[in-house]
Amino acid sequence: MSKLPETGFLRLKQIIGDPKANPPIYGLLPMSKSSWWDGIKKGIFPKPIKMGPNMTAWRVEDIAQLIARLGAQCTGNADA
Repeated sequence: MSKLPETGFLRLKQIIGDPKANPPIYGLLPMSKSSWWDGIKKGIFPKPIKMGPNMTAWRVEDIAQLIARLGAQCTGNADA
């Protein structure tokens, strides 16, 4: 997997993936769409930015921070 850019936006399929796509899209976080939206509703995951009537995205910076936080929780390092 390539490194995330420092700034920009990610669509949902780039974050959680889409194994049914041709070719499959491998996401950054292994979870279902419903788990992702539930995490947003509970305040665990960052809120999306509505970029248009049919386009929702997330700031790369927010997703990178989320990945770092989840990684720190897995390793027991709460300082990340």
